Amino acid sequence: MKKISLVTGANGHLGNNLVRQLLKKGENVRAGVRNLEDKEPFEGLDCEVVYADLMDKDSLRKALEGVDTLYQVAAVFKHWAQDPEKEIIIPNIDGTENIIEAAREANLRKIVYVSSVAALSLDEVNSKGKIDETTWLKNGHGSAYFVSKKESEKKAWELAKKYDLDMVSVLPGAMIGGEFLKKTPTMMGFDSVLLGKMKINYITEMTPIDVSDVAQGMIEAAEKGKKGTRYILANEEPVTLDEIIEIAKKFVPNLETPQKYTKEQVLNLADKLEAEAKKTNTQPLLLRSQVELYYGGINRHYDITTSKKDLNFNPKLGAEALEEYFERVYKSL
Repeated sequence: MKKISLVTGANGHLGNNLVRQLLKKGENVRAGVRNLEDKEPFEGLDCEVVYADLMDKDSLRKALEGVDTLYQVAAVFKHWAQDPEKEIIIPNIDGTENIIEAAREANLRKIVYVSSVAALSLDEVNSKGKIDETTWLKNGHGSAYFVSKKESEKKAWELAKKYDLDMVSVLPGAMIGGEFLKKTPTMMGFDSVLLGKMKINYITEMTPIDVSDVAQGMIEAAEKGKKGTRYILANEEPVTLDEIIEIAKKFVPNLETPQKYTKEQVLNLADKLEAEAKKTNTQPLLLRSQVELYYGGINRHYDITTSKKDLNFNPKLGAEALEEYFERVYKSL
């Protein structure tokens, strides 16, 4: 009997692309979702779709029965909420605790835990001047999502060490491409450049990566990853906003370049938009935390030596992945 791999969050961007790659390799895949009625992401896929809600421990125990490898992908992925502690931070930490506890009971061979480069330091660099997997976020500048990724990954490691579990974590960059039915906040951010909706230049650098490269890195991590290791699945070099705009202009030659303002001006605008969002309960177009995290001076150069060495990780360049993504978006307009 073939070994079973459980992918949580299997109807999401990364989870669904991971399911597809595992199936192509002939794996026996169990796709964990919260909504069994949402069948579209699995049309034409020979996988078992099961109920798996990180807030429902019994559902996790059942989903993990007979499983060899757990790919823990499911998480809250949003940057704004009326109550960020309740809606983003606590669910990601508690969900992590629930799934790792259930995995301990299931006696799995391997756990591949999905974190994010958001959990890494923004300013600590190694001798190469790059951020590596030994660092942790110190100042999330008010971003509930960044804080949640750090704290939930730390919770995962705390439990993995407590129970001596064979776990690795992977920390992807800004994922685009692959198969998707719904856009993630990351993709919508890049779309705003291509569609001319980004009017203010507040981003210095981004780290786009093809989701297929991340999924492949995860599969390699399940087979070759060394117990207790964090693996950065991102491109070594970021893409600047000016470069992103030039790529977009290949498809929209007359694209208007976002205007540049001082950081103080942009922060003031973000504060006004957030105050209005609280009243209307709609996500603002700009967040103070986004300005703090992306307006100049933040290092997004990653040292992926460990991922290259252990996982043979060799992703396509960010600019190449972005051009392919923009082409798809443009053709769909």
